[in-house]
Amino acid sequence: MAGPQQKDEEPITAINVTPLVDVCLVLVIIFMAVAPMAVTLGIKVLETRRSNAEGKASVDENVNIRITHDGAITVNGTRTDGVTFRGVLSTALVSSKDKMVIVTADATNKVGLVVEVLDASKQAGALKLAVMKPDSEGGGG
Repeated sequence: MAGPQQKDEEPITAINVTPLVDVCLVLVIIFMAVAPMAVTLGIKVLETRRSNAEGKASVDENVNIRITHDGAITVNGTRTDGVTFRGVLSTALVSSKDKMVIVTADATNKVGLVVEVLDASKQAGALKLAVMKPDSEGGGG
C-alpha cells in the first residue's frame, strides 16, 4: 500500500480526495456545456454617423425615427404615440427599399425607450438598424 500503515482498531483519519476531484470535474463539464446557452440574446445595431448613412442610401429609402428629449417619437416626420407607433412603423417599412431603420435620439433620452424602439423596429421587419446622434444644432433626423 502507498500510504501510512494503520492498525485495524484505529479510525481512518486520512482524507480521500478522489470523490472530491470527481465531483469537481463533473461540475466543470456541466458549466462548460451550459455556458454557451447562458449568453444573452440581443439586437445587433450598426452605430454610424449621419454622413455615412446618407452615403449608402438616400434618406427617402430609409425609415427615420426621431426620439426627442421629452419622449415624443416621429417616424419619417410623422409624430406618433404609443398606440399608433407600430402601425406607422410597419407602413413605413413596407415602402422602404432596404428595410433600414435609423434611430436618432438625444443624449438625454432614456436607454429603455431607445431599446423599445429598436425592438419594435426589428419585430416590424427591419433588416438593418442604425443609431445616430442628432446634429450639434439639434435638428438631426
